[in-house]
Amino acid sequence: MTAIRCRACGARLSETFADLGMTPLANSYIAPENRFKAEVTYPLHAFVCGSCFLVQIDAVETPDHIFSDYLYFSSFSESWLQHAATYAEAMTARFGLGPQSMVVEIASNDGYLLRNFVGAGIPALGVEPAANVARAAEEKGVPTEVAFFGTETAKRLRGAGRAADLMAANNVLAHVPDINDFVAGFKILLKPTGVLTFEFPHLLQLMANNQFDTIYHEHFSYLSLMVVDGLLAKHGLTVFDVQELPTHGGSLRVFAKASENAALPRLPSVEALLAREKSAGLADLATYRAFAAKVVRTKVDLLDFFVQAQREGKTVAAYGAAAKGNTLLNYCGIGPEFIAFCVDKSPHKQNHLLPGTHIPIHGPEAIEQARPDYVLILPWNLKDEIAGQMQAVRSWGGKFVVAIPTLTVF
Repeated sequence: MTAIRCRACGARLSETFADLGMTPLANSYIAPENRFKAEVTYPLHAFVCGSCFLVQIDAVETPDHIFSDYLYFSSFSESWLQHAATYAEAMTARFGLGPQSMVVEIASNDGYLLRNFVGAGIPALGVEPAANVARAAEEKGVPTEVAFFGTETAKRLRGAGRAADLMAANNVLAHVPDINDFVAGFKILLKPTGVLTFEFPHLLQLMANNQFDTIYHEHFSYLSLMVVDGLLAKHGLTVFDVQELPTHGGSLRVFAKASENAALPRLPSVEALLAREKSAGLADLATYRAFAAKVVRTKVDLLDFFVQAQREGKTVAAYGAAAKGNTLLNYCGIGPEFIAFCVDKSPHKQNHLLPGTHIPIHGPEAIEQARPDYVLILPWNLKDEIAGQMQAVRSWGGKFVVAIPTLTVF
């Protein structure tokens, strides 16, 4: 058997972080006419590198297959749109961006973020591998290159005069199998005085809050500041600031610059968070080995809930056809026998089936029509937003449920 190697440092991987069995790709939603066709499943097994402590899964499928036609559109989350608008305003003020600047976002999705810069008269360019999503960005007036980012794309864009004053990469660093080539591209495209920001779910929060459902085949890596700091330094980039964000259950926004840029000193926030990660055991393999037990407990508790609800004749629907929900349901073996249907605001997912479980996806109005006793919120990071939008559920005595970090009925 061929040894699995760390994508950051090349060391052999042998330490298990979480083994979630065999599952389909989390965003491979099924058209109704294909419901009886065989699905391809892959091992969903996360390892931790004993040398650099990068948590990662093996690349079982190519990025072209996963991302070239994508059903996740960022603009369907109101809270994420507000997050993007706040980011654009803050970066413009902090770094003095204007009509003379160039902002480049990597994995720019449907233009949800860059439209704020375009609207303010700041030149912007999106780089997005999914052609169907890029078209939506173009329709919003956001120039978009359909391409995977790395050194080759960076050289081509720099040669075309697209060197960036600000580069943004939100929730994409975890999605690239060749993480070294990806990071090297930022050094190429960034102007000598430019700034780049990465946002990604923080491994420290994933572990503390049992967020194992954020492990799926699109997420090749699960990141700490310690790992990202070392990875960027390897490619001539230096972290100079970090902010902790509430998004996606707890994320980091890492600010970096070209290492030779002396104008932006490293702020105390960086060393303080690195010290916290070390104190939490992120440089100790024993910490990672202990995580698997939390995962099993969640499965047992959720299955107990569904068995009891069915014995009592209660009905359950799910809200949010999110990738994290597909990991949870497939790992726990929960299908239409427990959840009658799932609803989602995105028309791109409606009238499809969830991968693996084959639970049908409807529009949100199906909740009020069916009046289930419980609504399981799969994107738990949006639970307050969703519960607020679906207040009508309480009018017939319905309750909301989340499984992460622990089973909670509210």
